[in-house]
Order: sequence, then C-alpha cells, then structure tokens
Amino acid sequence: MTTSLRLNRNNWLPNLSIMDRYIAKELTLPFLFGVGAFSSIGISIGALFELIRRITESGLSITLAMQIFALKLPEFLVLAFPMSTLLATMMTYSRLSSDSELIALRGCGVSVRRLIAPAVVLSLLVTGLTFIFNELITPAANYRAAVTLEQALNSERPPFQERNIFYQEFQPAADDSSAQELKRLFYARRFDGENMYGLTILDFSQEGLDQVVSAESATWDFQKNTWNFYNGTIYVVSPEGDFRQIITFDNQELQLPKTPLDLAARTKSDNEMNIAEATQQLELLRKSGDEKQIRRWETRIQQKYALPFVCVVFGLVGSSIGVRPQRTSRATSFGVSIVIIFGYYLLSFITNAMGEAGVLSPFLAAWLPTILGLAAGIVLLFKASK
Repeated sequence: MTTSLRLNRNNWLPNLSIMDRYIAKELTLPFLFGVGAFSSIGISIGALFELIRRITESGLSITLAMQIFALKLPEFLVLAFPMSTLLATMMTYSRLSSDSELIALRGCGVSVRRLIAPAVVLSLLVTGLTFIFNELITPAANYRAAVTLEQALNSERPPFQERNIFYQEFQPAADDSSAQELKRLFYARRFDGENMYGLTILDFSQEGLDQVVSAESATWDFQKNTWNFYNGTIYVVSPEGDFRQIITFDNQELQLPKTPLDLAARTKSDNEMNIAEATQQLELLRKSGDEKQIRRWETRIQQKYALPFVCVVFGLVGSSIGVRPQRTSRATSFGVSIVIIFGYYLLSFITNAMGEAGVLSPFLAAWLPTILGLAAGIVLLFKASK
C-alpha cells in the first residue's frame, strides 16, 4: 500500500493515496451524521420549540414558521460543524484502532502524524466552510428570519432606534493628555427615522464655559453636514454656575458630529452582522465612549474570527485521542465527544464573560480556548506518537 502523495506527470496535481482516500471516506459519513444530529438538536432547542409556541399562542402560520425555520438553519449548521469534526475524527480513528487497522498501517512504517493528516485536511476544509457561512450566509439569514417573524406578528421593528438616543463624545483631558474627559453629551428622547425630538446637549468643549442646548426637534442636513435644531434654547453657563447668556431660537445650525444619527440607524444584533458590519458598529461605539459596549463588540468580533478555527482544534484532539490503542464503541466515542464539547464551550463562555468585564483583553478572551485546545491536541499527538 502506498502512503505518499503522487504527482501526475501531466498536470503536476497531487493525487490522494489509497490510504488517504480510505480514511477520507471513513471520515465523511460520521461527519455528515454529526452535522445532522447536532444541528437537529440545536435548532430544536433554539428555534423549533419557540416557533411551535408562536403557532399555538400567536397564530403564526405554518408556512411562515417553516420559512423562519429554514432561515435559522444556517446558524445551527455553523455550530454543528466543529462538533461534527470532533465526532467524525474520534469515531473513525477509534474504529480503525479497535479493528487493528492502525496497527497494520503503523507496522508498514506509517507514522501517527501521517495517519491523522486526512483529519487535519478535513478540519481545515470545514474551517473555511464555517467562515464562509459566518460571513455570507448566517448573518443575512438571521436578520431575514427576525424581520419575517416580526412582520408576521405585526410587531415589525423599524430600521432605527426609536427612543433614548444617547451619545457621549470625549476629548483629551486638559491636565493629562493621556486621559479622557467628557466633551459633549447628546440625548434625544425620540427618533422617527428623520427627525429627533426632545433633545438636550451638554457641551463642555470650551474651557471655563459650558453650554446647554435644549430643542424641540432636530434634523441632519446631509448637504451641509450640520444639525438643524428647531424651537430651542441655548444656555451659556459660567464656571461659577451662573447663566451668562440665554438665547432662544426658532432654527439654529450647530456643528455637531453625525454619530448620534448613525447610532440610531443601526438595530441589528451581533449575530445578524458579518465582520465588516460589526467593525463599522464598533467604530461608531468608539466615538460614543461607551467602554462596556466597546469591549462587548471587540470581543464579539474576535469571536467571529476564532470560531471557525475550533474545527482545527477538534479535528486534532479527536484524531489524537482516536489513534491511541483502545477498543471503544461508537456510543463511547459520542459520549466522550459530548464531554469535550461541553468543556470547551464552557471555557469559551467564561473567557468571553471575562473579556466583556475587562478582566481579559478581547483578543485573549476569544482566542484563549482555541489556543489551549490546540496545545492540548499537540500534547495528545506527541503522546500518541510514542
């Protein structure tokens, strides 16, 4: 049996060896089984039961429920890909080990690292597939599912934030350029998509002089890039707290950032955005100075990068455990896979919470489980190679 890659003399493309094709075939069926099993469990818990409740209690039609169900499916397929990679590698190599096929291959001089190469290739392919789903399919499907459900229940959310638009703008502190202090605070009670109502702006941008702007309404002038305030009052306050000047106006142009309008215009959740959209949202939040939300979105963006690489971790861990001399059933492999999956995602949940709380950096919060999992897989591989 040949175990090396052979090159076609005509096109120089690598051909899979008989061993590679055999192992790849053995990996395929458990992987597909895992995708079906894990995605079915996930979508049943995460969407199906809720849709059934909507059908019985809110009168949601079965046709729309099926449409929403189909739109939610990509989200749970993405979650199933890493789990299925772990299950497929563990079941396949455990079966080969229990049937002494791995012993025969190793007796022919095939190393453990060479044996798990097909599993690593599979995990890399699934990593790419997961990234494609996360960027191109899942966010759009989640958003469409949410809008469809809201339309069916006559509770369609507007494409903007309707109430309590709050924006903080910061500037370097006068006594310490490395520190930040509040420059301007913008608040609008209500927004209808074009006009903001019930506005209050506190302006601390001029040293020794504070301004308070109160207005009935305001709109953004896209041609002049300014705010038009209507029916309001400007209060100029001295450092001693006295009203130095009070100006009433019917229409007043003010040079303020457009950021409050941008913040109000976005209502998508993080699972309805791809990386580019989430990065745009993060840039808006950075202008607002809301540190808690900034950390949250920084962590979410890093998660979007880190999630696909869980497939590599699970592929390496599953194959390294599977090639060890043992006799285990498929049920045992499935049980061990569940334990590893639970432990990994529990660790991921803890580190993400620590990232949002500021205990860990967003990068470390998202990538630490992957790094630790990869290190564990390498250690297991070295032990199996001895």
